[in-house]
Amino acid sequence: MKSITLLDSEFSKELELQIAPELRAGFPSPAEEYLQDSLDFNRDLIKHPESTFYGRVCGDSMIDAGINDGDIAVIDKAREAHNGSIVVAYINNEFTIKYLDTTHKEEGYIELRPANDKYKPIRIDEGDDFEVWGVVVYTIKPWN
Repeated sequence: MKSITLLDSEFSKELELQIAPELRAGFPSPAEEYLQDSLDFNRDLIKHPESTFYGRVCGDSMIDAGINDGDIAVIDKAREAHNGSIVVAYINNEFTIKYLDTTHKEEGYIELRPANDKYKPIRIDEGDDFEVWGVVVYTIKPWN
């Protein structure tokens, strides 16, 4: 079931990158040639550095959610998971990345749902060793 490998994270260093004002998906505007402002991933994207981790995705169970083999998931353990969240879950001694489905909670179980029809949901019953380890807040992906 292993579908994510956790990685060390380092948030104490600044990494400022220049950012363009807009990236148009239609026709480019020649008037907007200059870079404005800067973006520091640690400052601007990571809200809880002490509880944020990276994980490398292994497998294709989340491809219909746009999460592919080799992508890096940014996981925030301080975020509260809710129905429909993409989570990293720890179940029976393994980590996995799936949608959290709590619609059956009153019936005594929840499910972890893949985003690929090749895979079945994982049913979590009361006797399972289960924990929502964190919520996926971003993914970083290669395009080549």
